Amino acid sequence: MAAASETESPSPQIVIPEEWSNAADAISRGPVYFPITFVCGPKNSGKTTFARHLVNVLLQRHKRVAFLDTDVGQTEFTPPGLLSLTVIDKITPDLTIPCVKTPARCFFFGDISSKRDPATYLTYIKALFDHYLDTEIQGAGLPLVINTPGWVKGIGYEILVDMLKYMSVTHVVKIQRSVHKKNLPDGAFWLNEGNTDAVTVIEIYTAIQDHLSISVPVRKDARLLRDLRVMAYFRQCFPSDMVISTIKELAHALAAHPPYEIPISSIKIKHLHCQVATTETFYSLNATIVGLAVSSVSEQLPPCVGLGIVRSIDTFKGLLHVITPVPPHILEDVDLLLQGFVQIPTSLLQVQGRVSPYLSANVLSVS
Repeated sequence: MAAASETESPSPQIVIPEEWSNAADAISRGPVYFPITFVCGPKNSGKTTFARHLVNVLLQRHKRVAFLDTDVGQTEFTPPGLLSLTVIDKITPDLTIPCVKTPARCFFFGDISSKRDPATYLTYIKALFDHYLDTEIQGAGLPLVINTPGWVKGIGYEILVDMLKYMSVTHVVKIQRSVHKKNLPDGAFWLNEGNTDAVTVIEIYTAIQDHLSISVPVRKDARLLRDLRVMAYFRQCFPSDMVISTIKELAHALAAHPPYEIPISSIKIKHLHCQVATTETFYSLNATIVGLAVSSVSEQLPPCVGLGIVRSIDTFKGLLHVITPVPPHILEDVDLLLQGFVQIPTSLLQVQGRVSPYLSANVLSVS
C-alpha cells in the first residue's frame, strides 16, 4: 500500500518513495534554515528526480531556491555542455518534462563529460558556488541544491571529493543502488577523518519500479535527452503561441529564421578541448553550436549568456550569421564565441525538400 506521501507527487507518472519524501522533509524542516544539499550517487539512481523533488519541497517554505547543476551531459534547466546556477521561484508541476530556464550565472564547458578537462570543470563549479555565496545572489538567504553526474569511480570520484571539500555543504544525500559495488563509499567518504557534525549525511536507495507506476522516469537514450534539451532551448527563438508541434516543424522554422549578423572583427573565437589551425577556423565553426560569452567580465572565466547556431559565414562582408534566442540587448555584450563538442541534433539538419542551410558547402563564402 502506498504511503500518503507517495500519492501526492505533482507528476502523475512519478511516485516519490516514502524514504525520499522523508529525506526531503528532513532537509526542508530541519534546524538549518538555508540548507546547502549535495545530491550524489551512481548513474540511473534518480539523482535529478530527487533534486527536483527537493526543490519543490523547499519552495513550500522559501520563495526562491538556487540550483547548481554540475552534470554537463544531462543538464536539468539548460542545454547540455553548460555548468549553471539557476534561481527557481516556482514549483515544477511535472518532473518528467524538461524545463528551460535562464541561469543566474553559467559557463560553457563545451562537452558532455568532465573527462577531457577536469581542472577547468572544477574551476567553473567552484566559481559558480562562489557566485552563490555572493551577496547579490544570496540576499536574505537562499537554500541551494547541488546536482551531480553519475560518474562515481576513478577520476569521477576524485572530482566529487574535490567538490565536497570546497563547498560548505550542510547535507549530503547519497542515493544507492542495490548493487553495492556501484555505490559511493559509506558515510562521509570525502573526509579522511575528523569532525562530521557540521554535515548531515542521508543515505537513501534508488526508487524501484513496480507494476502500477514508476518511481523515476524511464531512462531514455542519453543522446536523445540531450537533443531534446537542445531543441527545447532553440524553440525559444519563436513566440510561445507559435504552433511548432513536431521536430520537422522546428527544423523548418529554424531554417527560415532570420539570423543575427555579428561582425567577425568584433569577436574572438576560442576552440575548447582541441587545437584548430587558423586557416580552418571558419570551416570548423560553421554549422555548429557555440557558447556566447562575455570576456569583458572575466577573461579567465567568461560567463556564458546562451548558445547560438552558426547559420553561415560571409567572409567577404566579415559577418557571422547566428541563430539564438538570446535577446539583442544581451547579445550586444557578447565578444567571445566558444566552440566545443555540443552538436546540432541531426534531425534539425534534415530539412526536407531543400539542401540544409547549415551545410558549409552551401553557405560558406571563401575569399
